[in-house]
Amino acid sequence: MKVHHLNCGCMCPVGGALFDGFSKGIYAHLVCHCLLIETDRDGLVLVDTGFGRDDIRQPEKRLSGFFRLMNNIQKRETLTARSRIEALGFSAEDVRHIILTHLDFDHAGGLTDFPAARIHLLQTEIDTAQQRHSWLARERYRPGQWSGMSGWTGYQCRGEKWYGFEAVTALQGLPPEILLVPLAGHTRGHAGIAVSQPQGWLLHGGDAWFYRGEMDLQTPRCTPGLRFYQWMMAVDNGARHRTQQQLRELFSRYNQEITFFCSHDARELNAFISDGETN
Repeated sequence: MKVHHLNCGCMCPVGGALFDGFSKGIYAHLVCHCLLIETDRDGLVLVDTGFGRDDIRQPEKRLSGFFRLMNNIQKRETLTARSRIEALGFSAEDVRHIILTHLDFDHAGGLTDFPAARIHLLQTEIDTAQQRHSWLARERYRPGQWSGMSGWTGYQCRGEKWYGFEAVTALQGLPPEILLVPLAGHTRGHAGIAVSQPQGWLLHGGDAWFYRGEMDLQTPRCTPGLRFYQWMMAVDNGARHRTQQQLRELFSRYNQEITFFCSHDARELNAFISDGETN
């Protein structure tokens, strides 16, 4: 399987390096790190979708005003997953499957750009998003991004262990090299996506962490802006902290076997760009 690392959205909140750790000006630069996987028999598989074309064209209808303002979401249609995929020479119809870490607005916005795709995620995330039981849930989960979609497959947290983590194996219609790894805390049904490659595993950690320094086992660190944002967004901060500690221990022991990255760290994404592995 060939894996493309794509940036499918840009958020530039006020705070600069207080958010991303490197920007020189007033605005930070956060990405939406998605994967496009070319399989031999199952077509294209997209991991997360970032923002969609309709999010960019009609943000007032699709996105929360609170998060449009707080995150300073950039209206760049060229960064949508569909535009990125078409630039690679594929069509939207070539995307047969979409696997989601969770259903937040900046991860599921592109679903409607791929109406023929089958959607895979944890069943707990589907249930929570449908209930929208709090103000935060109503702001983060935007039914306009996905309520008209069909072909959903929800999974329970069971399967073979993956490096000591619970894992969902044998995703329907997908190669066995792709796994869902439940990583609760940010949302109740949040998951990482593990992809086996000849040189080792990739772990797309979604929003289990936001900043590269958080994976340091001895001295974990995070910028003030992202530390606050994670606290604000987590449905269970205790579970989030436990998940992060498990991931740090995994990183400490197996960083030669597993390549770790999260959704919004531009430096992590740029590491793949500099290696010639991304578009």
